[in-house]
Parts: sequence; C-alpha cells; structure tokens
Amino acid sequence: MKLPIYMDNHATTAVDPRVLEAMLPYFTETFGNAASRNHVFGWRAEEAVAIARQQVADLIGASPREIVFTSGATESDNVAIKGVAEASEGRGDHIVSCATEHKAVLDCCKRLEKRGYRVSYLPVQPDGLVPPEALRRALTGKTVLVSIMYANNEIGTVQPISEIGRITREHKVPFHVDAAQAVGKIPVDIDSDSIDLMSFTAHKICGPKGIGALYVRRRGSRVRLSAQMDGGGHERGLRSGTLNVPGIVGFGKACALCADEMEEESPRLGSLRDRLMNGIMQALDGVSLNGGLDHRLPNNLNLSFTGVDGESLLLGLDDIAVSSGSACTTDTPEPSHVLRALGIKPELAHASLRFGLGRFSTAEEVDYAVAKIVDVVNRLRKLASV
Repeated sequence: MKLPIYMDNHATTAVDPRVLEAMLPYFTETFGNAASRNHVFGWRAEEAVAIARQQVADLIGASPREIVFTSGATESDNVAIKGVAEASEGRGDHIVSCATEHKAVLDCCKRLEKRGYRVSYLPVQPDGLVPPEALRRALTGKTVLVSIMYANNEIGTVQPISEIGRITREHKVPFHVDAAQAVGKIPVDIDSDSIDLMSFTAHKICGPKGIGALYVRRRGSRVRLSAQMDGGGHERGLRSGTLNVPGIVGFGKACALCADEMEEESPRLGSLRDRLMNGIMQALDGVSLNGGLDHRLPNNLNLSFTGVDGESLLLGLDDIAVSSGSACTTDTPEPSHVLRALGIKPELAHASLRFGLGRFSTAEEVDYAVAKIVDVVNRLRKLASV
C-alpha cells in the first residue's frame, strides 16, 4: 500500500491508464481540428469525435445527436438552466429545484432570480430524498423547468428520478438532471427516467478534466434551448468553440469502460464502503451517518463525529485524502448547505467527513483508514476532555 491514500473520488478521479492510452495520439499524431473538413487531419479528428459521441450516448441510452460536448458538468448546468429559461421568455418565469443541489445549479438559479425569475427550492427529508408529491405541489402553469440532481455529491443520496420524471412529463415541464455523480456509478437511462436534459462529466469516471456533456432530448417532446456561447456554431449551435478532441476521446473511452465494468465495480465499491462504515462505527461511539443508506451511491460515505473539531480532524488525517464537504465550496467556513438542509446542527456538520471511494480503492486502504480515523478521533476527544 502506498501513502497517502486517496478517498476523495467525488471531487475528482485519477485518469484510468486505458483512457490515457486512448487520448495520447490525439495530442501529437492525430492533432487536427474536428471542424477542418478539407484534409485528412480534420477528418480523422472528426471520426474520433463521432466514435466518442456514440460511446457517451450509449452509456445513458441516448442518441449521439443528443450529446453536446462542454467543458464539464458546471458548464452543462449553466447551458441547460439558463438556456431553457431564456428560450421560455414570455411563456413562464418559474423554476423548481432542490435545497441540496450542487452550487452549479443553485448559483444559476440565484442568477436567474436576479433577472426576475421565481425559484422554488424543495426541502428534503432527513434521508436526503425529495418527496415527489412536494414537486407536484410546487408546479404551476408558469413553471418552465425542473432541475433535480440524480445523486448528491456530499451524502450520495440517489433521488427517485424516474418518479420525478413522470410528474414533469405529465405537466409538460422540461426536466434537467445534474448526473455528474451518478453516471458510470449506477445505471442511468434517459428514456426510462423521462429526462429531457442531463449534465455529466468525464473527470468523475476516471476520465480527463475539462470535458463534459449535456444531453438534450431531440426525440418526442424536443427541448428548446438558448445558446450561452456564440461563435462558429459548433455542437449544432448550442456550444461554439473548437472541440477538445483528446478530452472527448478520453471521455468516450471512460464511458465505454464504465459500461463494461459497472455491473461488477458498483458492488465492489459498495462492499468497501460498508467495510469502512462498519469498521469506524463499531470502534467509535458518537458517529452518525448523514443521509439514508438505502438510496445511496455505492461509493459514498458521509459521517459526523461528536466531540471533535472538524478542522483538527482533517489535519490529523494527514495521509488520507478526504473532504469536509463539496470540493467546489471548500473555501467557505460555513457548514455544508447539504447537511444543514438535513437538519444537522452546525457544530456536527463541521465535524463531518465525506469519503468517496473509487476504481483504485482497495480493502487494505480501507482498513488503514479505519485504524487511522479511530486513533485520531480518540486522541482529539481525549484532548477535548482535559
């Protein structure tokens, strides 16, 4: 076992060597611009993008024409939420989202509120789930979009997406899903879930950073979007800019690997997660699980430790990479908005750790983490009682 140990795979993942191998030729050999239609360098790049687009689409049950490449899930969220809002001007001004959404969604909604839109933020139950009936009650004749994340990036809660999708379909309201944490970890199918727009990214599934996708439904009830980036008309006019061919190739390979291996990898991660949780909770009192266990990503664990200072706990775990919340908001001293939405008291939220296991996590690493956490927590509690 090599130290330090990485257990922050919700923040990002290591690139799989097989993904890197697929990408390398597109930096130095097949380096053409996929929009250059007059020579073989451009044709080869265009062909590589087409293959990757099919691989990405296959993982979620989409058509390749419904995949729009972006720089990542944050950009995809912006294109989806702002794009639908702008395309719906004059027909409605109401959006429904959730209190535990990723900041990429919440900040988009806040920006639209400043422009006069109304946003309903649905509360969650103590297990992190959105009650579908709460969504039904929130919808109005002016609702132009519902945006609910598939799986939470802090507590791993998997929402009842198919049920939420049926409700939005009944009311003819476009349904956007931030699925950055779900795609590649659990089965996601845009048709059975009645999803109209979906954001996801490569670097959460052992692909490269800087490349993501937005699924935009083109079949049946087609979604209307206003582009957020102009210039050249790339990606059918929805996202202009020279395509990141190496990144797209890596994204496609990462999706193909998930499609092939997820059925075996997800139970393995779930077993490691349970080993980590049981090891800690059997050795320590005053440890609580944040979010429910029944509807949860297999690689996620979020625990609160009573009687310890959160910052001291993180400092003590100097050879284990974990997080006290989302990697997108770690600069703020405020406790996690997700844990606050669950009703967890601020002092306990501050003493919480998020563990994200991944493809390269091992049982040996889990056992080392358990022993280290138990030792650090016991020492901190002893110091606090002096």
